[in-house]
Amino acid sequence: MSPDLQALLAILPILGAGVMLIGFRWPASRTMPLAFLLTIIIVISGWGMTFQRVIASTIQGLFITFDILYIIFGAILLLNILKYSGAIQVIRAGFSVISTDRRVQVVIAIWLFGAFIEGAAGFGTPAAITAPLMVALGFPAAAAVMLGMMVQSTPVTFGAVGTPVLVGIKGGLENPDLHAELALAGWEFGDYLQLITVNVAILHAIAGTIMPLFMCAMMTRYFGKNKSWKEGLAIFPFALIGGLAFTIPYLLTGIFLGPEFPSLLGSLIGMILITFLAKKKVLTPKQDWDFAPREAWPKHWMGKIEIKVEALTSTKSMSISRAWLPYLLLALLLVISRLPQLPFKTFLTSVKFSWLDILGTGVDGASTPLYLPGTILILVGIITYFLHKMTLPQLGKAINDSSKMVFGAGFVLIFTVPMVRIYINSGVNELGISAMPIAMAEWVAGNVGVIWPLFAPSIGALGAFIAGSNTVSNLMFSLFQFGVAKSLVLPMASVVALQAVGAAAGNMIAIHNVVAASATVGLLGQEGNTLRKTIIPTVYYVLIVGILGLLAINFLHVGDPLIPD
Repeated sequence: MSPDLQALLAILPILGAGVMLIGFRWPASRTMPLAFLLTIIIVISGWGMTFQRVIASTIQGLFITFDILYIIFGAILLLNILKYSGAIQVIRAGFSVISTDRRVQVVIAIWLFGAFIEGAAGFGTPAAITAPLMVALGFPAAAAVMLGMMVQSTPVTFGAVGTPVLVGIKGGLENPDLHAELALAGWEFGDYLQLITVNVAILHAIAGTIMPLFMCAMMTRYFGKNKSWKEGLAIFPFALIGGLAFTIPYLLTGIFLGPEFPSLLGSLIGMILITFLAKKKVLTPKQDWDFAPREAWPKHWMGKIEIKVEALTSTKSMSISRAWLPYLLLALLLVISRLPQLPFKTFLTSVKFSWLDILGTGVDGASTPLYLPGTILILVGIITYFLHKMTLPQLGKAINDSSKMVFGAGFVLIFTVPMVRIYINSGVNELGISAMPIAMAEWVAGNVGVIWPLFAPSIGALGAFIAGSNTVSNLMFSLFQFGVAKSLVLPMASVVALQAVGAAAGNMIAIHNVVAASATVGLLGQEGNTLRKTIIPTVYYVLIVGILGLLAINFLHVGDPLIPD
């Protein structure tokens, strides 16, 4: 089979899913089972992948599906507990005290708070947490999902305390040959990884600074009464400061401290500064912006979860700090549980359910439920039950409401995630040809040449679109990107950095992340509409980063220790 045909067959299920979701506007519940079946047909007939390995990959995908659904359940449960305790009404009123302007709320609650959650937990958690929060604050469910997906961009490469770099790039790139090459150049692998980190931080800081402005403009254009880009752009000074308040400390942390803390520290510093400025009305527009009255919203804007906070007024008073305490506790526990210097991570990951060498194929499935953000979300929910002095019937309603919402997401994800694993595991086959993602990437590299840096981020985004994870995209493609750069005599560290940044941008269109976020607000079936919108910032991100990489390599002549001067 020719490389051209390999690439065409490999991309066919993805193109098919895109056409069905975005072109025909079919729901993911219809699209993804068809894409899954098409993938199986292609991988068996075109790749010679054994049926046993397909089944093993599907089982492996179901392990991951459990992890995702567990996170979704935890996020919805915490929201519903806050709903029945009366905390949501207090939080909503608190945002009104800071600002009643929805654009200001986006900068603080989505861009900065979402970035903090990404820095702590990653893996789609920001959208799963911020989307239902924004619905509770009075945002249309469709807007909340779109915005929750958009925040999964700049913070993502350093999300989950640096996992996409420390696990994704390190695991995808590190090998004995590279260690030997670096030793000859007088470098350690850790130093080379830090060089990649610095490149990533610079690229993200430049491209990501306007993301809060982009988010506001997308909101006013697609969910405003006047469908106006201009109304979103009117918050330019405040949104720009909101972007810089995150990206400047983010950049400095990446340069001087490494990949673990840029998103965490950048968002924390940004929240403190921007909340202060918003309260003082510094650089905020004179006229507030809000959505049209709820009665005027189209039906497809609204999910099945409706939080009528006015009907949930608590008979007991609650301070704003007490209402927010569960979210602050959540962030704290997420960080503590993920720091390798502390003993908690080792304990939490020690509880593991696994199926090793499934059906004798060498494919493993595993889950560490205590380490998942879902466990911490549930734990915080239980603590909130006592903190907010709730009744058992209130807790029962929260659990019941949350359980119902998980089943809808589960149906789609049991096809989406196994499809991803089949793609990734297709490299072991009877024909001895490259895995499907590599086949697509090799075709692009062979037809592009020395302007590869312009396209490198798109490969990272493709990997994230398929896998729903920056980390997995980096695992799949870091060594490939390194090899392409080496053959073209381009700085390898810079090209791998472009891969990592593109993979972060690809999270905005990752199908199962969209499904997961949609499930938390009861918006299943509208995934295509969300993707039609989030593809816009994704294209912006990979294009601007690709241009920056091309300019830096060709005009600034950035170097690499493995390329002689």
